[in-house]
Amino acid sequence: MNSKTERSGFRGFFEWFVHSEVTGSILLLACTVVALVWANSPWAGTYSDLLHTYIGVSWGGAEFKLSLHHWINDGLMVIFFFVVGLEVKRELVVGELSSLRKATLPVAAAVGGMVVPAMLFILLNFGGDGARGWGIPMATDIAFALGVLAVFSTRAPLGLKVFLTALAIADDLGAVAVIAIFYTNTIDIRALVVAAGLLFGLFVAIRANVRSLGVLLPLIIAFWLAVFASGIHATVAGILVAMLIPVRPRLTVDTFVREAEDFMHGLAATGDGDELVVPDTYHLNAVERHREVAADILPPGLVLEHMFHPVQVWFILPLFALANAGVTIGGDLMTVLANPLALGAIVGLVVGKPLGICLMSWLAVKTGRGVLPEGVTWGQIAGIGCLAGIGFTMSLFISDLAFDNETLIATAKLGILAASLVSGVLGFILLTRSLPKE
Repeated sequence: MNSKTERSGFRGFFEWFVHSEVTGSILLLACTVVALVWANSPWAGTYSDLLHTYIGVSWGGAEFKLSLHHWINDGLMVIFFFVVGLEVKRELVVGELSSLRKATLPVAAAVGGMVVPAMLFILLNFGGDGARGWGIPMATDIAFALGVLAVFSTRAPLGLKVFLTALAIADDLGAVAVIAIFYTNTIDIRALVVAAGLLFGLFVAIRANVRSLGVLLPLIIAFWLAVFASGIHATVAGILVAMLIPVRPRLTVDTFVREAEDFMHGLAATGDGDELVVPDTYHLNAVERHREVAADILPPGLVLEHMFHPVQVWFILPLFALANAGVTIGGDLMTVLANPLALGAIVGLVVGKPLGICLMSWLAVKTGRGVLPEGVTWGQIAGIGCLAGIGFTMSLFISDLAFDNETLIATAKLGILAASLVSGVLGFILLTRSLPKE
C-alpha cells in the first residue's frame, strides 16, 4: 500500500472516529443533565432505588447478583475498556503512537497531564480523607474534548485533532494502569491463575484464527468472571482481551487481489447463466473461500472497533453518565466545592492538566525529541491542555473505585463536574483566540 493510500485511509478512518465521538458527546451531556436533575428532584428516591436494584442468576444454593449500578460499571464498562484497548493497540501498532518520533509529543504531553494533576491533588489532600483519590484528575474524556474541538470545524488543523486524540488515548492507557495497579485492594491468587489460563486459551484461539462465537464468547465471559473474582477490577479484562486482537490484516493487498481475480475467472468459466440456483460443491467452496479471503484483508481490530464503537458511544457511555452523574447537590454548594477533595479535582483538572501538558510538550520540542504538528501553535496546545481537563467519564469511574463512602464519592463527583465545565469553557476561549479565523 503506497503512502498516499495510507494517508487517505487514515484520514477517512480518523474522520469517522472523531465524528462518532462528537455526536456521542451530545447524548452523553444530555444524560448527565438528566441524571443531575433526576437526583435532585422530588423523584430522587426512584433514581437511587433503580440503581440499587439487584439483577442476576441463582442455581441451587448459589447465586450471582449485582446491582444495576455495578452491572453498568463492572459489566457494560468492560466493553468500553475493550474499545479503549482496541484504540490503544491501533495507535501503538499502526497509528500516531507507532514510532518514537510520532509518539514522543503526545506521550510526553499525556505523562505531564497525569503527573502534575496528581501531584497538585496530593498536595491539597495529603493525609486527609480524600488522599486516595489522587488518580481522579489524571483522566481525559476524549468524547467531550473532541466535541468542544469539533465546534471549530475546519478552523482546527487536522494535526491538532490528531494530537488531542493521541494524547487522550495515551492518557487512557495510563489511567487503566493506575486502576489495575493502585485501585485493586485484595488479590485472589487462585482466581488470577484461572484468569491467566483462560487468557492464554483466548490467545491460542485467536492466533489459530478461530472465528466461532461459540468458542470465543464462553472463553471471554469465563475470563471476565475470573478477573472479577480475582479482585482486579473487571474492566481490566476488556483491555487485556483487546490486546490479543490483531490490528493488521492477515493478507496483503496483492494476495487478496490475486485470489479475488482467480475466483472471478473460475466462476465466470463455470457459471451457468445469470443465477446459481443450485450451486454445486465447487461453487459453495469457492464462494466460502472468497468470503474468508475478504475477511482476512480487513484488520480484525478495526472491524471490531467499527462494530463496538457506536455501542460504546451511543449506549454504554450515556448509561454510565445516567448512573454516575446523579449527584445530590445539598447544602452550600460553594462549601462542598471548597472541600480539599473537590478542590483537588478542580485544581488538578483545571490547572494541572494544561500546565503538565504544555510543560512536557515544550520540553519534548525543546530537546528535539518531538515536533509540533503542522499548523499547530503553542496557544492551540494550551487550549488542548484545557480541553484535556474535561475528565468526566474516567474521573467519575475512578472516584467510585477510590472511595466506599457515599459522601466522599459525591464530593469528588461535584468537583469533577465543576472542573470539566470550567476546563471546557477555558479551552473553548483559548482556541477561539488562537485558531485562524474562517
